[in-house]
Amino acid sequence: MNDRSDLEVRHGTRTIDGDTVFYRQAGPETAPVLLLPHGYPCSSFQYRRLMPALADRWRTVAPDFPGFGYSGDPARFGYDFDAYATFLERFTDALELDSYALWLHDYGSQIGLRHAIAHPSRIRALIIQNGDIYADALGPKYETIRRFWRDPSPANRAPLEQAVSEDGFRAEFVGEVDDDVARRVPPDLWKLHWPLMDTPVRRALSVGLMEKLKANLDWFPRYQAYLREHRPPAMILWGTKDEYMPEPAARAYLRDLPEAELHLLDDAGHWLLETHFEVALPLVRRFLGKVLH
Repeated sequence: MNDRSDLEVRHGTRTIDGDTVFYRQAGPETAPVLLLPHGYPCSSFQYRRLMPALADRWRTVAPDFPGFGYSGDPARFGYDFDAYATFLERFTDALELDSYALWLHDYGSQIGLRHAIAHPSRIRALIIQNGDIYADALGPKYETIRRFWRDPSPANRAPLEQAVSEDGFRAEFVGEVDDDVARRVPPDLWKLHWPLMDTPVRRALSVGLMEKLKANLDWFPRYQAYLREHRPPAMILWGTKDEYMPEPAARAYLRDLPEAELHLLDDAGHWLLETHFEVALPLVRRFLGKVLH
C-alpha cells in the first residue's frame, strides 16, 4: 500500500548548474516515472491535476523550465530549444532518473524529442498531446509567426510582443474552443502565471522562443527519424480545436508511428487537461498500465 503522502503533489527545488529550479512530483520514489516537460505559456502548474491522479502507480515529475514558473532566470542560459534540452538532461541526471515515459506537449514536445534523440535508451514510451513536428500539418495560427520569419520587421514583430501579455496568455488558453468548453478553463492559468512572466527578461525570452521556432523546423525531420528508428510505444491524445496544431498534425504522427494509439477529442483544444480531464485520465492510465510497469 502506498503511503498517503505519496499520493499528494510535493514541491521542491534543485540546484542545476548553479541555478535554482522548481519542480513538482507525486508518487512513490521507486515507482515507474512519467516525465512532464511543460508548454508555453505555462509551467509545471499545467500538470497539477494529472500528477496526483496517477500517483497510486507511477511517479510523476514536472520541472519549471528556466525563465518560467518558479524557476530562476539564469543570465548565462541560452533560452533556446537546445539549451532547454540540455537542461532536461541535467535535471533528470540530478534526480537520478534514467528510465521514464515522456509527455510531449507544445514546446515540451520539441524539447522532449531532442532529449529523446540524445538519450533513446531512457525513453520507455511517449504520450503525445498537441505537440507539432510536421511542417505540412501546421495550422492557420502559425501565419502570424511565419509573416515575421519572412520579414522580421518591427511591424511584424509587434504581434509577437503583444501576444506576451495577460490578454495574449488568456487567448492561448481559451481563444479556440467553444464558450461552454472555455468556461471549464480556470482563469488562474493566466491570472497567476502572467505576473510571474511580466519581467523584461521573461517577456524577451518568450518572444525569442517564437522567433527561434523557425530554426526549430529544421529539427522536424530529425524528430520524425527518431520515431521511425526507435518506435517507442506511443499514445496520441489530441484536442482537435487547436489552430496551431489541428487534427492533421495528430494524424501525421501515424506516418512514423503507425502502431500508436490515436485518441481525438473533437471539442477539446490545446489545453485538454483543463477541459477534458475526466475523458483523458482513463486513457492515460490504461496506456501507462500497458507500457510502464
